[in-house]
Amino acid sequence: MAEAPHYLGHRKRLKEKFLKHGAERLADYELLELLLFLALPRRDVKPISKALLKRFGSFAEVVSADPARLREVDGIGEATLVALKTVQAAAIKLTREQVIEKPLIGSWQALLDYCRAAMAYGKKEQFRILFLDKKNVLIADERQQEGTVDHTPVYPREVIKRALELGASAIIMVHNHPSGDPTPSRDDIEMTLEVMEAGKKLGIKLHDHIIIARSGHTSFKSMGLI
Repeated sequence: MAEAPHYLGHRKRLKEKFLKHGAERLADYELLELLLFLALPRRDVKPISKALLKRFGSFAEVVSADPARLREVDGIGEATLVALKTVQAAAIKLTREQVIEKPLIGSWQALLDYCRAAMAYGKKEQFRILFLDKKNVLIADERQQEGTVDHTPVYPREVIKRALELGASAIIMVHNHPSGDPTPSRDDIEMTLEVMEAGKKLGIKLHDHIIIARSGHTSFKSMGLI
């Protein structure tokens, strides 16, 4: 009889470790291995997992990476690509479900978790607006713009116009900083103040402007900027 592949025993032990202790006891490369077991059932996936981490840095950055860049890693084909991006899509969907049709002011951590899953690892700046009703329940979540690595054009009049179209009473603005630093720029601050002033005239409140980055987030309200 042919000798069983050496990695089968490792797979069995890793699955047992996961079932017994959960993901908290797993290193990033082990969590990636578990995921890749499903996509590559007849291959040793540890080298691929470690190559992915060497290239991108962490589990979160691997599953959030651009598909074209993922394909540059040896061993990443269609099956592995689908597996990795499915995890990212599931994370965004799960966190979004925690904020839909709920008062966002009382679900702040859930909102931050959703924004981080959706935007923290983007390679280009994205500008998102959350539109709220009179009870601060989310009625729409729209990505308005996508810019370059360090700039997204935002037009205050268009922001308020869209809020009026949706019948929103308040908004929360969110954008990401691909640099990893959530510190607001002068342009960020000036644009935020313009939106706030434009909204006041029409009865639309700007609750906050949040900047999301890999290293954390910044809240304009918490910083006293609005």
